[in-house]
Amino acid sequence: MTFVDGLRADLGEAGILTGHDAEPYLTGQRGLYTGEALAVVRPASVDETALVVRACASAGVAIVPQGGNTGMSGGAVPVTADPAGNTARPSVVLSMSRMNRIVSVDPDRWTITAEAGATIEAVQQAAAAAGRLFAPDWGARGTATVGGAIATNAGGNNVVRYGTMRDHVLGLEAVLADGRVWDGLRALRKDSSGYDLKQLFIGAEGTLGVVTRAVLRLHPATPHAQSALAAVSGLDGLMPLLELAEARCGGDVTAFELVPDVGLERACEKFGLARPLEARAEFYVLVRLSSTEPVSDRLGAFLDEASECGWVIDAAVAVTDEHEERLWTIRDELPAMRLWDQHEHGVKLDTAVPIDRFGPYHDEVRRIAAELAPDALTYGFGHVGDGNVHMYVLPTNDDQVEPFLAVRDELRERIEEATFAYGGTLSAEHGIGQLLRDRIRHQKPEIEWDLMQAVKHALDPQGIMNPHKTLPADPRQA
Repeated sequence: MTFVDGLRADLGEAGILTGHDAEPYLTGQRGLYTGEALAVVRPASVDETALVVRACASAGVAIVPQGGNTGMSGGAVPVTADPAGNTARPSVVLSMSRMNRIVSVDPDRWTITAEAGATIEAVQQAAAAAGRLFAPDWGARGTATVGGAIATNAGGNNVVRYGTMRDHVLGLEAVLADGRVWDGLRALRKDSSGYDLKQLFIGAEGTLGVVTRAVLRLHPATPHAQSALAAVSGLDGLMPLLELAEARCGGDVTAFELVPDVGLERACEKFGLARPLEARAEFYVLVRLSSTEPVSDRLGAFLDEASECGWVIDAAVAVTDEHEERLWTIRDELPAMRLWDQHEHGVKLDTAVPIDRFGPYHDEVRRIAAELAPDALTYGFGHVGDGNVHMYVLPTNDDQVEPFLAVRDELRERIEEATFAYGGTLSAEHGIGQLLRDRIRHQKPEIEWDLMQAVKHALDPQGIMNPHKTLPADPRQA
């Protein structure tokens, strides 16, 4: 009996995918990485997950945990070779797609417990049905999963008010690399009884164990929400504008998103959307207030004062559900992969810098791009309220591709150096995976990587949990 046959005997036919059925799980969302696996294994319970992990540990087979496979950095795709170019050890993809249940909703505790394969949208809907809010939100909400969001410490549109996924995990359950199950499903807001072990698994991209369930924090429902798209006078006014919004609107600012005009125009044209305002500016801010009480008066007063200060040129306020949906459809369609066929040739970075340094940082990226690739488009959009902007430099027609490719590596390296110089990160919310594994090394001092490697060796001494991801190569294994 082969290794896969043994797993099939334990899990049944529904628990094992091979051949063509497995192919969708072996390529990442962006198509940058494709790997090979003995099988895609789909356990239906924590006990089955532990069984699979024990079998893999015994056989020396690597495990690649996978949620909705919406990741941007190749963290959920098997590797074909190690950093030295040697053929990687055999692996299985451990898909959590069958563990997708909402276990419980506890409005009195302000918590919801869900399995790792439950989608973010399913958690949001279950919370809403109980009169509560699960705050994390982004465009892939219908396919992204709880486990994947925990693995990458996902962010999204509401971080400026509610924080990242890390701020929403009260407790979790995980299968360790030796097959033991750690039950840390506690719902305590305060617990100073030693190391907070759950934090090790948040942002670890499955390199320390497999998250199977989580207790998640809920917030009061915000039935009154309203957004406005404001044309801004320049990037220098972004932080004063955010400060004014926070001062005038209290804690009700849930989103503060940068929208470049070139992306707005392109999205409206490509998806047949009416342009939301006639005023033209190089940049706009999409701001949303959400509250238990009506927000229209405060939103209007904020925009009036911002206009008097010269930070806002004009604004379109959503006054109907249709208007609101259109503004956020435009925002969701801003990624370059949705707007330009040449996006795959560009430089794409998930950067964040201290929010007060964003304007100078953006100008520096444009300066570098103008020097090396003057015909390319510098394109930044996203969660500027928390310092995270998705930065692209890309060709926008086929004639630009070849000269752009000649300078792409240098361009990327120069922008990454600038990101570090401004105190920033290359991975704000998309994880490290394969894409950034070695490029991110200079962001942290060596002692920090050494400490992470020590944790990795302690929890996964065989190195079977999602190998060759997240952590730069360990010189001790060279």
